[in-house]
Amino acid sequence: MLDLPWNVFRQTGNIETYLLIKELEISEQQADGQPNVLAENETSDDPNI
Repeated sequence: MLDLPWNVFRQTGNIETYLLIKELEISEQQADGQPNVLAENETSDDPNI
């Protein structure tokens, strides 16, 4: 499913297409019941948290 967006990104370098790929990967992981790795690894830039 990710082949078409990946090929578009490879040919154009469009960052929005890359972000779409990442969103699709997350959606696939959630559909498979896998945890969202990106959300687990995010850190806050706010030192007060």
